[in-house]
Amino acid sequence: MKQKILEDIDKEKEMLISLGDFIFDNPELGLEEFKSSKKLIDILKSNGFKIEVGVGGFETAFKAIYENGVGGPSIGLLCEYDALEGMGHACAHHLQGPSILGAALSLKNNLKDENYKIVVYGTPAEETIGGKVQMLEKGCFNDIDVALMMHGAPDTTTDVKSLALSNFTVKFHGVRSHAALAPEKGRSALDGLLILFQGIEFLREHVREEVRMHYTITNAGGPANVVPKYAEAKFSLRSYDRAYLNHVIERFKKVVQGASLMTETDYEIIETKSLNNKIPVLKLNEILMDNARLTNAPRISPPREKTGSTDFGNVMYHVPGSCIRVAFVPQGTSSHSDEFLVAGKTEEAHDAILLGAKILAGSAYDIITNKEYFDEIKREFEENKNKSNKI
Repeated sequence: MKQKILEDIDKEKEMLISLGDFIFDNPELGLEEFKSSKKLIDILKSNGFKIEVGVGGFETAFKAIYENGVGGPSIGLLCEYDALEGMGHACAHHLQGPSILGAALSLKNNLKDENYKIVVYGTPAEETIGGKVQMLEKGCFNDIDVALMMHGAPDTTTDVKSLALSNFTVKFHGVRSHAALAPEKGRSALDGLLILFQGIEFLREHVREEVRMHYTITNAGGPANVVPKYAEAKFSLRSYDRAYLNHVIERFKKVVQGASLMTETDYEIIETKSLNNKIPVLKLNEILMDNARLTNAPRISPPREKTGSTDFGNVMYHVPGSCIRVAFVPQGTSSHSDEFLVAGKTEEAHDAILLGAKILAGSAYDIITNKEYFDEIKREFEENKNKSNKI
């Protein structure tokens, strides 16, 4: 049966590749992916999936459900389809929808004697606002037991972890005065920022090694001969552990407060983005990689230990999940690059669509048909999440 499921994906090769090329040729920014999401929805609907559009409060988000029997595992298959501003699909999001559809349709059409549910989630705006965060807050992903994704990459591999991220805008409000004639009457908002930056540099020495803190000035307040009344900066704080990052954030806020007191200015702290770290489930990674080997995927490599931040981390903080990265560009190639873009419609990219579909379908089959796998995945997730919640 598993072999039949994998072989059935090849029968849809022309449709899946055409779909990927269409999304590539019609790049749409986050929350504007109307053409891409409609294409995916239309195919799922015509194949008997129950469709919900606009889930999570986004017009271009959707959920497609197929259930066989009752009481079996609910497999979530998540796909992104937003492009990069000014670049197009230089992160290979155009490969995800076709791969997810290939896996979902093959399972639905062939696996008739098991109890299971497939839930395909279309998730917009990963590159900008991290759409999965709001979708999660609005109740999405509560109906799945496992979350699976695919992503084009230089190597075929999985991730062990990702960086939790919190972005902040900090604003200082001071008192304007003539910098030469009456400096004593002024209270410099820019001084507040500069002291804050210095405080962060001292804080670096007293946090865990993996913590990242970076910043930039977005408004310096005006000309040199005026004590600036207003200044603004953006900050990104990261750690592989959300609980520890929350601890760092509290210290960061105290540094802001201290800079405000030292300069006699007022301040605002506005959180603009919050992404959780992935909770690793090595058993799930193992299942994905076993199926990658089964399908002879190219450049199979050890799991990535160091990665950036992603809104999929918030989903993987909520349910067990993993993403199979499928090689289609030369090793060492960076995403968000011209090289990724140029490779978007190559034979390797088309192969990645089919391989990703087979790896996901084979992995879903293993989880559905092997209760020991399913139980081990849930147990490891709970254990690792409990560890992550302790500083």
